[in-house]
Amino acid sequence: MTSSTKMGRRSFLKKTALGGGAAGVGVLAAPAVMAQSPMVLKMQTAWPSSNIWQEMAQDYVTRVEAMSGGRLKIDLLPAGAVVGAFQVLDAVNDGLLDIGHDVPVYWYGKNKAASLFGTGPVFGGSASTMMNWFYEGGGKALYDELTQDIMGLDIDGYMAFPMPAQPFGWFKNPVSSVDQLQGFKYRTVGLAADLMAKLGMSVAQLPGGEIVPAMERGVIDAFEFNNPSSDRDFGAQDVAKNYLLSSYHQASESFEFLFNGLLMEDMEPDLKAILIHGVEAVSTANTAKAARRYSADLKWLQEEAGVDVQRTSKEILAAQIEAWDELIPDLESDPFMKKCLDSQRAWVEDVVFYELMNAPDYTLAYEHYFPGKLKL
Repeated sequence: MTSSTKMGRRSFLKKTALGGGAAGVGVLAAPAVMAQSPMVLKMQTAWPSSNIWQEMAQDYVTRVEAMSGGRLKIDLLPAGAVVGAFQVLDAVNDGLLDIGHDVPVYWYGKNKAASLFGTGPVFGGSASTMMNWFYEGGGKALYDELTQDIMGLDIDGYMAFPMPAQPFGWFKNPVSSVDQLQGFKYRTVGLAADLMAKLGMSVAQLPGGEIVPAMERGVIDAFEFNNPSSDRDFGAQDVAKNYLLSSYHQASESFEFLFNGLLMEDMEPDLKAILIHGVEAVSTANTAKAARRYSADLKWLQEEAGVDVQRTSKEILAAQIEAWDELIPDLESDPFMKKCLDSQRAWVEDVVFYELMNAPDYTLAYEHYFPGKLKL
């Protein structure tokens, strides 16, 4: 982007913030008019309008508008309204969108290191562990190095909502061994695609809205997306009845909030703070909503839709870890990816030691009060 283009957009943004570029004296003389003319920001997600994640994005919009006292208004759009689900990053960078809501793995095709910010190797930490790494363990600085220095993008990104580990997915027939996976046409994204290829599957990387139609046409015959609510929203239960929970392929993902760099540079400091810290606020709200909705929808899938819910076998989980071991040396041939992985390993070694040593056996307590429910 040229400096003249940046200056032109910067001037436009300032005029917009002042109510459409009226003369400065006139604007200052009419603060009541200013208060009635909020800055309108365009935000698009990577999710269909019917998906729970679109609702989670709306939770962010609601909080930002409330905290700004009406000075900010966000026009929230679903995937495809301006660009496709995998093009959100480009659209924010180019100024077609002010804010994007996606996951880094959706731009994995631009740089494989994107996958390390949510769908990389699992060293023993959860999604909460890795989001904590982003904010407290140096991850944000590495993310900025990737997006701004290496890729030359004019964006500022933040993570929210550490997601529960993603299920291994949906299968037409029961699956319990690695041998049974051979030749499966399977949907996933990012480095998980390389991981599943190591297990003998043929992988298609598709946005969420294309999964069930691809299953119906036979383009794929097994898939994962993320969680029971989204899977129910997509109609996964209509094309498969075997649902395997627990997997190492995407066990540490979070949402990504993308902000256009010029927008943030010109934003009033208090409004900029609201946009950024609103990400932290909605992370808590999304986590609470997921606990309620994911659990209720999993129960519905079992009791109303006739889905057989099982845990992925220990054989397959062990094979996934071994597959990560094969992939990591290749990833570390890239100096930046090695720097990220070294940082993540050091963080997990330190903080997860405390977490695991300190955590009581919650399974023991659950089975005591709700005997016979778990299928382990």
